Amino acid sequence: MSKLYKLTVFEPSGEKLLDESFTAENDENAKELGQKLLTEKNYQDHTHRCISPAGALLLFHR
Repeated sequence: MSKLYKLTVFEPSGEKLLDESFTAENDENAKELGQKLLTEKNYQDHTHRCISPAGALLLFHR
């Protein structure tokens, strides 16, 4: 069963550049999909976080 995950990317000022939800089968799959989205949108070096439906922080970069 797929779960809903949330990926958010920020500017240093705190402005949101990306606020996107996506589905994944599990946390490991969500990490991979989150990294892929960041790379595709060229946000891998920006401050970002990916959060599971349970509130666990899966990806974080400051």
